[in-house]
Amino acid sequence: MHPSPPGHNAIEEIKEKLKTVKHKILVLSGKGGVGKSTFSAHLAHGLAEDENTQVALLDIDICGPSIPKMMGLEGEQVHQSGSGWSPVFLEDNLGVMSVGFLLSSPDDAVIWRGPKKNGMIKQFLRDVDWGEVDYLIVDTPPGTSDEHLSAVQYLSAAHVDGAVIITTPQEVSLQDVRKEISFCHKVKLPIIGVVENMSVFVCPKCKKESQIFPPTTGGAEVLCQDLKIPLLGKVPLDPHIGKSCDKGQSFLIDAPDSPAALAYRGIIQKIQEFCGLHQPKEEHLISS
Repeated sequence: MHPSPPGHNAIEEIKEKLKTVKHKILVLSGKGGVGKSTFSAHLAHGLAEDENTQVALLDIDICGPSIPKMMGLEGEQVHQSGSGWSPVFLEDNLGVMSVGFLLSSPDDAVIWRGPKKNGMIKQFLRDVDWGEVDYLIVDTPPGTSDEHLSAVQYLSAAHVDGAVIITTPQEVSLQDVRKEISFCHKVKLPIIGVVENMSVFVCPKCKKESQIFPPTTGGAEVLCQDLKIPLLGKVPLDPHIGKSCDKGQSFLIDAPDSPAALAYRGIIQKIQEFCGLHQPKEEHLISS
């Protein structure tokens, strides 16, 4: 059974609301725990380092919102203005919105059925006053569930540049990425490329590389070759990334010369290039 498609009115309202947003990027993963929110947070940080670039980060992981913690914004509240909800601004050019800002405590569980989750996503897309934005990054839950269908359908009239898919090297993660890629093809969502997280671990003492998650089937590289999808890059496992996220800071500033930060910068540059080549034009992602 497919969830019923959102009303035409909502889609048109969202299209109107997001007219001021130049580029929209969905961050997807098949599995949980592969570093999708970490990637979304650092994509936002990296893009916002250029103070002339306006960045918005929307967290629609309703049951497990990590973005407030990672961005150092826990305990912040959403303010309502005449034109809708105001995002929480980390910097003048970096606005953030998450269901986490609507909970009274970070420990609160969100126990909602599909329709209520879909209503929340609609509100985030229609009622948040993002203003003039260059990049809107949407951090989604793992998998291909209601939330993904809702996000793609609600955004169907407002041009989406594409999806970045996050994986780790082992086959257990890759097999779910294949499902994610199939989902993107079915709903006509362009794929910007795949990022392999936690690809190798470089010992800080001896600098020897170890494969914590062995790529038994060739990792993301072979998957991307087989499916003819770009591999945007491989980010090594670095304990500093987790520390920075727990402290709510940008790893790109905390450890700017580390191999992981350099990998991130290369990936961010490729995403910017992709968006630059695919300027918005009228198109529909999904008709149902």
